[in-house]
Amino acid sequence: MMKKYLLLLTMLLAGGHLFAQSAKEMTLKDAFKGKFHMGTAMSLQQISGEDAANIDIIKSNFDAIVAENCMKSMYLQPKEGEFNFADADKFVAFGEKNEMWITGHCLIWHSQLPRWFFTDEKGDTVSAETLKARMKSHISTVVGRYKGRIKGWDVVNEAIMEDGSYRKSKFYQILGEEFIPLAFQYAQEADPQAELYYNDYNEWYPGKRATIIQLIKKLKERGIRIDAIGMQGHVGMDGPSIEEYEQAILDYTQAGVKVMVTEFDLSILPAPRRGIGADISNTFEYRKEINPYTESVPDSASVAWTSRMTDFFRLFLTYPGKVSRVTMWGVSDGVSWKNDFPVRGRTDYPLLFDRQYKAKPVVNDIIRLSQTDNE
Repeated sequence: MMKKYLLLLTMLLAGGHLFAQSAKEMTLKDAFKGKFHMGTAMSLQQISGEDAANIDIIKSNFDAIVAENCMKSMYLQPKEGEFNFADADKFVAFGEKNEMWITGHCLIWHSQLPRWFFTDEKGDTVSAETLKARMKSHISTVVGRYKGRIKGWDVVNEAIMEDGSYRKSKFYQILGEEFIPLAFQYAQEADPQAELYYNDYNEWYPGKRATIIQLIKKLKERGIRIDAIGMQGHVGMDGPSIEEYEQAILDYTQAGVKVMVTEFDLSILPAPRRGIGADISNTFEYRKEINPYTESVPDSASVAWTSRMTDFFRLFLTYPGKVSRVTMWGVSDGVSWKNDFPVRGRTDYPLLFDRQYKAKPVVNDIIRLSQTDNE
């Protein structure tokens, strides 16, 4: 009996060792295959081939990409009618070569937009008809160029505020709420097969969520397609709760669209405060308060961060078919936009790979989680 027990124990331990070994050798894109696309944003340095270390991570771990900046309107069309597709072409070619899901980001956004878009030759604000024509020209040209190659587009980005009101951008001031349906209509006409998304941050706020759901309904009633809501997912240690995020996923999917987590990162740092004033001593203390880990992260903070990141991936895995893509906003900590924000020198650790381009312990944890989900 004792021999049988020892043999069984040996087999169980061996099986656990093999599972741990296989999980460790598995990459992120392999782990989540059949569940959702695992993506990352690509910087210009990566698109151009300069950032070799992060490019290696992208090729081995991700099966979906989005351009961090080079497809925004100020870069694609800095002057009216003068398009610069050099970097965007390289980005799309990289995705095609590596058989990735390619997302275009983004067609209409109030930020990183060339000044000419809203003004005439005298510097006056353009008419509604002129703005419509410019929107259609930009969207038709950009989407048309990559028709059949780019799988989905962030058509409109960040147009709704947390309280559910519309952002008072120049698009809104000139065209009102109609600028969003128009953008989706123009994109649909330019490539009827491409998926179309509305993308926003703080997308779990009840007011914002309610307005986005109304937007989905309005588009569908007018026969204008919207395929998914892009939940950016720039989250912190203190919010949102997993329950809040889950409710947003459920509400959007019940409205008849998929959900994509499009710009995911988890800041380990204290959330910035507002209204600290201009007093130098306050500013100095504030800098110390929001930048506590300039050299390294204490074990206790690292463990808490790993646990919270794992909880989010556990949530994503709970809704196969509803969450269709999870895209990290950057590859490794050193290239994250969270560094130097909102003050210079701020050092954050929000991504899955560290500054030495090594996978953090959380990577193995979420790979294990994905395989447990299969059993």
